Amino acid sequence: MDAEGRRVAPVTLGADAEAVGPVEELALQGFDGVRAYADASPSKQFLEETLSFEATNDTEWEVRGAKRGSWYAYDEPPAEAGIPGAGTVHHVAWASPPEEHEAWQERVAAGGAHPTPVIDRFYFRSIYFREPSGVLFEIATIGPGFIVDEPLETLGERLSLPPNYEHLRERVEPLLTPLPNPRELVKR
Repeated sequence: MDAEGRRVAPVTLGADAEAVGPVEELALQGFDGVRAYADASPSKQFLEETLSFEATNDTEWEVRGAKRGSWYAYDEPPAEAGIPGAGTVHHVAWASPPEEHEAWQERVAAGGAHPTPVIDRFYFRSIYFREPSGVLFEIATIGPGFIVDEPLETLGERLSLPPNYEHLRERVEPLLTPLPNPRELVKR
C-alpha cells in the first residue's frame, strides 16, 4: 500500500526500460497495468477497434507501443460504490506521439466516445474521454516535456508552473508540501 492506502506497488520491468527523469534510478517509466471495477462487456469493441488494445481474455487487454506497454483489466465492482478522494485514481493516462495526437482525438470520436478538444497543458497536450464502462481516459502527448521551461540539470528542484498559472504562485506555493530533492537522495 502507498501512503494514502492504495494497493499499488512499483514494479521493475527490466534493464532495457528507458529512464525519462533527471535521476534515472528514481525515474518513473509508466504503469505496468490498471484494474478497473466495471463490467468489461460495454468496452470490448471500443478497446479493440478504436484503441487497438489486444484481448488476452474476456476481461483483460494489452496495449504496446514502440517503447512502452501496459495491460488494462476489469474486476467485478464491489457492492458499495467507491468514494472519490485520497486513495483513489482519477483517470488513466496513455501516451501519444505529438504528430498523432489530433488523429487520436478524431479516432476516439469516430468510435463513439466524446473526447474533449485537444487541451494545451504547456508541458504536453491532452484529450480526455470516458470509455464505455465509464473509466476516464487521457491521451497525452509525449512532449514537449518538462524541460521546456527549465534546464534538465535543475529539473524538479523548484516549483515550475505553466505561464498561465504563474500569477497564482504566491497562493499555490504555501499550500504545497515540500518534497526532497531527488538528487540529494541519490547522494546519500
